[in-house]
Amino acid sequence: MENGVSNKSQKGSLAHPRSMLESFIHSEISGAILLFGATVVALVWANSPWSASYFALWKHPLKIGFRPLFSMDLHHWIDDGLMALFFLVVGLEIKREIVKGELSSLRQAALPIVAALGGMILPALLYFVLNGSGMGAHGWGIPMATDIGFALGVLALLGKRIPSSLRVFMLALAIVDDVGAILVIAFFYTPQISLPALALAGGILVLLVAAAIRRAPLSVFLVVGFFFWAAILSSGVHATIAGVILGLIVPISPKLRPEDLAGNAEPLLEDFRTHLLARDKSLAEATLTQLDQLLCDTNSIGERLERTVHPWVSFLVLPLFALASAGVALSTEQLKLAISSPIAHGIFAGLVVGKAAGITAFSFLAVKSKIAGMVDGLTWTGIAGVGILAGLGFTVSLFISGLSFEDETTVATAKVAVLAASLAAGSLGYLYFRLTHKEHIDSI
Repeated sequence: MENGVSNKSQKGSLAHPRSMLESFIHSEISGAILLFGATVVALVWANSPWSASYFALWKHPLKIGFRPLFSMDLHHWIDDGLMALFFLVVGLEIKREIVKGELSSLRQAALPIVAALGGMILPALLYFVLNGSGMGAHGWGIPMATDIGFALGVLALLGKRIPSSLRVFMLALAIVDDVGAILVIAFFYTPQISLPALALAGGILVLLVAAAIRRAPLSVFLVVGFFFWAAILSSGVHATIAGVILGLIVPISPKLRPEDLAGNAEPLLEDFRTHLLARDKSLAEATLTQLDQLLCDTNSIGERLERTVHPWVSFLVLPLFALASAGVALSTEQLKLAISSPIAHGIFAGLVVGKAAGITAFSFLAVKSKIAGMVDGLTWTGIAGVGILAGLGFTVSLFISGLSFEDETTVATAKVAVLAASLAAGSLGYLYFRLTHKEHIDSI
């Protein structure tokens, strides 16, 4: 009767390993809960009787070693140091999706790419219409971003209402959106360049490429990658770009294809049995070491690095960034300033209106012009809902807010607008899907 057990019951009774996509989504959703909690703590702390300690903490100088390069306040260590790990994961995700994910073929990639372009262009244009000149003009990149963790967190709250095709579309769109945000930071938010340091970074980059070609051990990428980050930091280019570049360089394909594992492992298993029968413990252990190496070779360096770094990013780096960046003194004067500020109006309109309209309109044009096609399970109602949720800018929007303006009051105004827009987009997106999507059970 064992052969008669249904696939469904087997799935319910047997543990099976998660795919990279499932693991990614699970980690992002869990991290989103911590991110939200850190945001609440930051806002409460910044508006409590102990608010002075909150703002003083992040300005506390922290020096590592004797080099001036490594002497920054705590906030800059988070922005320029820890956030490089976040962008490293982004780079790894981008490469994985391009090599063997939803962006691996032009047909699959066309719709999320075009949708993401709409979700970046229209918000920036709306912001520019309201802030075409003056001190606010530099903030046009703020409403272009999407926080994938919060967006997937909202979809998780909706459970079986959301088909897997829509989650995958959301993920692919957000990854393309990340590419856009990275390019914006690299080209438009780099104040000055040190050519000698940039030349040094270029030399180290050549070493990283050579290491990738020769499939060097992970430790080599970590050590050389640290010096690459330091060179980028001293060059004037934002240090987080180093994380993205490293993520794109690290090999994402394994040395040994999983389908070739059995053929390579069978002779070693025979040797292992022979050594056990001969009671030759040392040779048996040596054979196990070879088998272990074979298993390691079926996992690429990029996959191992992402599995190692991603939990730290989701459960430490991003909550710490939110704790340091989301705290805004919500005084009556600050709220009045935000309500009347064209900067806040541009950010809010870009995230809440521009994202939804841009993603939906560009998707429609792409399908109607046959540039892209609709995959099974994807509907216009669902795409419109993803457009609304994409207005959850949060992490990268807060990050670009700090890069856009030097005046602390203006930065605070931008952050208030980002928080308000993200809350509005998340709430509207959740209500929209509750009203438009009934229970949906994916066929597996």
